[in-house]
Amino acid sequence: MARVRYTDSDVDLVARMMRAEAEGEGKLGMLMVGNVIVNRLKADCLDFQDLRSINDVIFQIQGGNYSFEAVQKGNVFYNRARTVEKRLAKQTLDYWRQHPSKFALWYFNPYGECPPTWYDQPLTGQYKQHCYYEPIAETCESVYSY
Repeated sequence: MARVRYTDSDVDLVARMMRAEAEGEGKLGMLMVGNVIVNRLKADCLDFQDLRSINDVIFQIQGGNYSFEAVQKGNVFYNRARTVEKRLAKQTLDYWRQHPSKFALWYFNPYGECPPTWYDQPLTGQYKQHCYYEPIAETCESVYSY
């Protein structure tokens, strides 16, 4: 059973986001970005309440801006998804989870050392240029369910 319900259009959206945010970090880096997207959909807590679809997650607006820089700035996100990214997106939507993104709801590229917290949430680790952060214990139990 898939981690979340999704359509072919959702696979395309996640694939485009994975490529736009982490193409330079290879397949594993793209999978980690995809995992954060799925985690946000599952979370229903903190900044991610009432997100009911992949589209809601990708186009969420916080503080007047899109949550994902790739959507806000355009860059590669508006290119067509390639087969390899679609396969990775489907893998993430179906089952894939791995540290440090396993329970992460946030990531960013600080172009330097990862700060110990991001929006007051603890660092879980770094993969290449991206730092990953998961919710403080007992604030978002739904992200820890499969």
